[in-house]
Amino acid sequence: MIKSIHLLVPVLFSSLFACNSNRKNATEKENHEMNITEETVTYKTDSVSMNGFIAWDKSINTKRPVVLIVHEWWGLNEYPKMRARQLASLGYFAMAVDLYGNGNTANTPDEANALAGQFYSNPQLAKQRFDAALEKVKSMPEADTDRIAAIGYCFGGGMLLNIARLGEDLRGVVSFHGMLNGVPADKNLLKASILVCHGDSDKFVSQDEVMQFSHEMDSIGADYKVIHYANATHAFTNPSATETGMKFSMPVAYHAEADTASFRDMQDFLKRIFE
Repeated sequence: MIKSIHLLVPVLFSSLFACNSNRKNATEKENHEMNITEETVTYKTDSVSMNGFIAWDKSINTKRPVVLIVHEWWGLNEYPKMRARQLASLGYFAMAVDLYGNGNTANTPDEANALAGQFYSNPQLAKQRFDAALEKVKSMPEADTDRIAAIGYCFGGGMLLNIARLGEDLRGVVSFHGMLNGVPADKNLLKASILVCHGDSDKFVSQDEVMQFSHEMDSIGADYKVIHYANATHAFTNPSATETGMKFSMPVAYHAEADTASFRDMQDFLKRIFE
């Protein structure tokens, strides 16, 4: 059981229906240097059609551990796709999840808030959408269905923590600059190990919220770790965050050292839970 909080100085997410759609209209391309194959896949839950993005290294002949990625509140844009490619290059079968459905993305904070709001008020909806993605990825012949984890950014990180607390059967979840409050923790439901990567200068997630989360995890004996990154704000892993912050007067910015350090910490976490 890991219950520590570390300070790093900068040196560096009711029933659902599994999709039975095929890869129709899929777009596939190969990166010949990295041997990475990419594909858009469709899957459904209830009446909502979702467009996920998968990536894997075609040179690996065995089944790969799976990492699902839940997007920021902007939706499944190029950023989570970039992370999927990175994970594929590390030997994982990666899937960027379309939590909003229908490929919806936002261009402004108001649009993003409108798309995200329903999941904050109804965490079970987020779990239903995530479960649909999970069933889709389990149908892939390249995926090792015994070794599945998920990572999420901002909105996605907070949704994943809720999904884990609702009992999702995952090896582990990683939240990057995500909200920490939400569904109450229950030791009879939580199965996943948890890594929280938190920027110490995050104006959306207070230190009180971090301490409350840690206390809650301690109270149920959870396997978790919170890592703090000095001088890092909300959205510190996203290279476009600084421009976004300036455009919309939001306290978000990219922090290269914290991005590098947190990605390394995620890799260490994945290696541990997949052993």
